Amino acid sequence: MTAGSNLEKILKSGHKAVTCECGPPRGADAEHFRHKASFLKGCGDAVNVTDNQTAVVRFCSLAASKILLEMGLEPVMQMVTRDMNRIGLQSNVLGAAALGIKNLLCLTGDHQSFGDHPQSKNVHDLDSIMLLHTVKTMRDEGKMVSGTEVQGRPQMFIGAAANPFADPQDFRVVRMGKKIAAGAQFIQTQCIYNMERFRHFMEMANDMGLTEKAYILAGITPLKSVGMANYMKKFVPGLDVPDSCIARLRGVPKDKQAAEGIKLAVEQIHECLEMKGIAGIHLMAIEWEERVPEILETAKLVPRPKVD
Repeated sequence: MTAGSNLEKILKSGHKAVTCECGPPRGADAEHFRHKASFLKGCGDAVNVTDNQTAVVRFCSLAASKILLEMGLEPVMQMVTRDMNRIGLQSNVLGAAALGIKNLLCLTGDHQSFGDHPQSKNVHDLDSIMLLHTVKTMRDEGKMVSGTEVQGRPQMFIGAAANPFADPQDFRVVRMGKKIAAGAQFIQTQCIYNMERFRHFMEMANDMGLTEKAYILAGITPLKSVGMANYMKKFVPGLDVPDSCIARLRGVPKDKQAAEGIKLAVEQIHECLEMKGIAGIHLMAIEWEERVPEILETAKLVPRPKVD
């Protein structure tokens, strides 16, 4: 046990884990964030807090993670390398640990050209793999990138992301392996819709022994409508939304599409959990947190187990 977080305990006990996600708002309205997060109580083993996702300015993941702690929810604090150099990144790691945050997801981050400040300069002093190694070294060896001794090691359960659908696909498994070698203890994948391609990805991961070295959580995002499915297919890089998913939503009346999207998500959850090497799911109900309890109840993944 490296951090003793609830998520780490659930995974090490052999239970199928469930993580959810809650994005901070584009402003300082903490009550709005608390309202969204309130729907996730009792639903997941931990809740991801995004870090300026899609390169859009929001209030910081460190503050949002602290709010979750105050609400009795366990955060997975996301941190991207796009916006800070190694000084700022290591400072955030230490600050998060000092506040009692025990789960950290290390990311590169979406390019700023996709966001609301395309003229901004990215930093990328470190990339996600280097950040993973940095946090692991701070925790296990008590040293920063510079070699400076850490006075009070950050006890973190360290994670990373993987996209099974970006090209070239076979390299995505190799890249995930590099992240695991650098220190990732758990992996959360990008949204999965093409099950055939994801099954191939997992077969490769199993063959390489990666599922024995890290816990892989399959990413699930329910589709609210045909419009959302078309947008995800056309405009979200690295996603593979099969035409069959769009046709299925189009085959029901407009006012029934959300329910059909939830039904599809539940089927995807069950299909993923049956795959060898899958340790749980990461449910990303984008600005649809109020439907998370329904999705997990239908999938029979609540109540969540208690592990000491």
